[in-house]
Amino acid sequence: MTDPNAQDRTAERRPGAVPGPATPKPGGPRPGGPRPGGPRPGGVESAAAHAQDSDAHPKPHPVSSVTHPHIPAVPASDPSLFGRVDEDGTAWVRTADGERCIGSWQAGNAAEGLEHFGRRYDDLATEIALLEARLSSGAGDAKKTRAAAQALAESLPTAAVIGDLDALAARLTAIIEESEKAAVAAKQEKEQQRAENTARKEALAAEAETIGAESTQWKAAGDRLREILDEWKTIRGVDRKVDDVLWRRYSKAREAFNRRRGAHFAELDRERASAKTHKEELVARAEALQDSTDWGTTSGAFRDLLAEWKAAGRAPREADDQLWKRFKGAQDVFFAARNAAAADRDAEFEENARAKEALLEAAASIDPSADLEAARTQLRELQDKWEACGKVPRDRMHDLESRLRAVEKRVRDAADSEWRRTDPEALARAAQFRERVQQFEEQAAKATANGRAKEAEKALAQAQQWREWAEAAEGALDQR
Repeated sequence: MTDPNAQDRTAERRPGAVPGPATPKPGGPRPGGPRPGGPRPGGVESAAAHAQDSDAHPKPHPVSSVTHPHIPAVPASDPSLFGRVDEDGTAWVRTADGERCIGSWQAGNAAEGLEHFGRRYDDLATEIALLEARLSSGAGDAKKTRAAAQALAESLPTAAVIGDLDALAARLTAIIEESEKAAVAAKQEKEQQRAENTARKEALAAEAETIGAESTQWKAAGDRLREILDEWKTIRGVDRKVDDVLWRRYSKAREAFNRRRGAHFAELDRERASAKTHKEELVARAEALQDSTDWGTTSGAFRDLLAEWKAAGRAPREADDQLWKRFKGAQDVFFAARNAAAADRDAEFEENARAKEALLEAAASIDPSADLEAARTQLRELQDKWEACGKVPRDRMHDLESRLRAVEKRVRDAADSEWRRTDPEALARAAQFRERVQQFEEQAAKATANGRAKEAEKALAQAQQWREWAEAAEGALDQR
């Protein structure tokens, strides 16, 4: 933090810059001025001291001499607008309260003195600009910024600088006011952050309690509890007492989960021991069936045994693998024998398929359009021989049956078409339509003879409609 009295102490250390007393009354004698007949202030001794300095000009303030990315650039001021340095070295500054003496310059001429006190003003303005930048960026502590601005404001009435002190005072007042607002906002933000962090931990504790009381996804739930703990460690700024209460909730939930998980796996061990005993019984029953030649019944028995095996649950891994090996070995013995028997049966089925192929080739000569009754007779004979052939391989069944259905459909469609062509009802309907046509034409002729043109036109239109219907009905009979 900047020392508010640093300017005055710097002026005391610099050769020729002598702090002066408080502002004199207007018209009074100037403090630090030469007495009649007395020596000029800063005479031989001051000149000697100045001569020994390697630099003829006082060194600037460190704040303004160092380039730093966080220090704002402040343009140099014109000290002649706000003060003066007399020929005797007395320095004055003007403010809204009047003119006051700020010290004495003995290290050079009056212009150099005015420049010196102007640079000191610029250094002070730079410090204020730095406080303004810090406040606007929000990077610093608002309380510390306010304290520094307050200290600088209190030092202004005695500051040994020449420049617009009233403007600096107004800027410092603004900094103090804004830093108070910033401090209030920072406090509110901190309280809000604390509330949010508390809410986060409350949510994590509640989630942990749910997991601890309900979850049976042991691995996923255990991983989640560890993730909650890792996230918990990253949350800061919660009230200590509240944090302790929330931590106890989380810890209790984790312990409850661990107890339930331990009880679950203990029960699982008991269930696996029971499953081992049950599966040993199933293996014995399977091995007793492996030499059976009752293919259908024994196949069903093995399916039932396999269902029991799946329902029995898992035995300890090593025992479960060994028991399964024995169980599957018994299955393989039985089904290998059954498959060998099935191979002989498949050969018989393949011979049956070839016989049905021959029947279908012969069925290609059935022509219901030439002689429907002969076609029906041939189809019945085909169907009888088909049934006598027996079963065929499963993968051939669909194709052969589809081809037989096609022959049956061809004969059936021909029979249906023949029936539709001789359908008395359809014939009567077509004749009825023709009769209606004749009736409307007669009505039109009578209307024309009697000079009723509109009535005749209407009757002709109706006759045309019924004629179209009659032609459609007759066309349908011809198509059949």
